[in-house]
Amino acid sequence: MKNVTITLDEDTAARARVEAAERKMSLSRYVGEVLRKELRHADEYEAAYRAWRAEKPWPLKGPPRPYPKREELYDRPVFRRR
Repeated sequence: MKNVTITLDEDTAARARVEAAERKMSLSRYVGEVLRKELRHADEYEAAYRAWRAEKPWPLKGPPRPYPKREELYDRPVFRRR
């Protein structure tokens, strides 16, 4: 664990304390959880972006291509039930 000092305005600090208390967590642990979740989301977004950029573009000329199947479009973790 690493100790870090942060500066918050009064409103944000008060709301964060309330959120932490509702979740039965310390303010420090709550802020750590929020940061961890945000950073994980950013990593997932970056991975999805890289995968999208790696795909070849569809040709606009030539014979028509079939649309992707529903299963192909929705076979992503975000659409699966947890």
